[in-house]
Amino acid sequence: MSKGIIAIISITILVIIFCTQVTFFVVQPIGAVPEGKTLLMLRINKTKFIDSADAICAREMDGVSLMCRGITMATVVKKGTILMRLPYSEFLYDISTEGKEYSR
Repeated sequence: MSKGIIAIISITILVIIFCTQVTFFVVQPIGAVPEGKTLLMLRINKTKFIDSADAICAREMDGVSLMCRGITMATVVKKGTILMRLPYSEFLYDISTEGKEYSR
C-alpha cells in the first residue's frame, strides 16, 4: 500500500474514534450561565456527538421543562469528563435540537 492510502485510512480511523468517544455538549444561555457554553467532553450514556440538555429532554421526556433541563445539565457535568470549555455555539445548539427552539 502506498503511504497516501495508509495516511487516509489512519485519519479516517482517528475521526471515527473521535466522533464515537466525545460529545460537544451545548449549554444554552440561561440565568445561571448567561453567556452559554459549549463543552467538549467524553461521551456518557444517552449523549450524541452534538447534544444539549434540551435535546436530551426532548428525546427522553418528550418535552423540555426547566426542571428537566437543570437535572440533565447537572447530571452531564457531574458524570462527564470535560476536556475543553468553548464559547456558546448557536449553530451546534440548532444541530442538537434539529432546529427546534425552546424558551430560555
